[in-house]
Amino acid sequence: MLILKRAASAFALMAVFATGSAQSTTPQAIEVAPGAWMVQGLSALGSSANRNFVSNAGFVATASGVVLIDALGSPELARELQAEIARKTGRRVTHVIVTHYHADHIYGLQVFRDAGATVIAHRDARLYLNSDTAQARLQASREELFPWIDEHTRLVPADRWIEGPETLELGGVQFVLKPVGPAHTPEDLIVWVPSLRTVFAGDLVFRGRVPFVGQADSARWIHGLDALLSLEAAVVVPGHGPVSQAQHLREDLRLTRDYLAYLRETMGEAARNLEPFEEAYARTDWSRFEKLPLFGVANRMNAYNTYLLMEGLAR
Repeated sequence: MLILKRAASAFALMAVFATGSAQSTTPQAIEVAPGAWMVQGLSALGSSANRNFVSNAGFVATASGVVLIDALGSPELARELQAEIARKTGRRVTHVIVTHYHADHIYGLQVFRDAGATVIAHRDARLYLNSDTAQARLQASREELFPWIDEHTRLVPADRWIEGPETLELGGVQFVLKPVGPAHTPEDLIVWVPSLRTVFAGDLVFRGRVPFVGQADSARWIHGLDALLSLEAAVVVPGHGPVSQAQHLREDLRLTRDYLAYLRETMGEAARNLEPFEEAYARTDWSRFEKLPLFGVANRMNAYNTYLLMEGLAR
């Protein structure tokens, strides 16, 4: 029981990374490329007021159905997204690709699974799904996000687990699934649609805000961002924040990349020099990032987790 309470406390801290407006809202799809849309979640604390609408989802219409990327943070949001997809495309969702198994991206999965969609994800998510952590997180959400997350909300495993790069073809459209984890999570996937020059990046990209680093492998995360930069993409749909288009693409991706690199540089130096974290944090110049949304609630935890990571590498 003590372990579960500690886990729930940690999850409450994780939720702080989506702070801001608590205004409830409905997913509204915007077209980002011909036949491709996204809905943008709030930069907000996941709460019962906003139904945990704090992440993005995207979808692409094909002649044979719709491919959805991520499923939002509650079943009610997913039902509204399902209706929005039908309005925009006149087609049903046949496949859901999960970029990673964080609660704000997956609690809507059951709606699409129950409607007959095939769920696809990276196999490394199975470790999380089968863990006490996942159950503790769900239980905490049932209390903190009630009534939108309740006893009927369940964790949904993939119907198809992939191990490496794969291509899904539906209705003449190719979806290239590229594993980029461990990065933000062990199971990170990005979805590249070459015909649209569009990438659905999941939480590899946080646009215009400080990311949630957690226990991330920040070196691999940076490598994944470099790989993303090498694609000739015209549109990147991030896991959080507005769509990034060609004229701002490299700048937007580099913000996340440079932030992670700076954490590793500053906290790595402190760990190698055996400098206590609090002293290292206080002397570090955060001026480039301190005006970004969520800096105040996210940065210290990000820095501390990176300090621990680099301390382990320095041993």
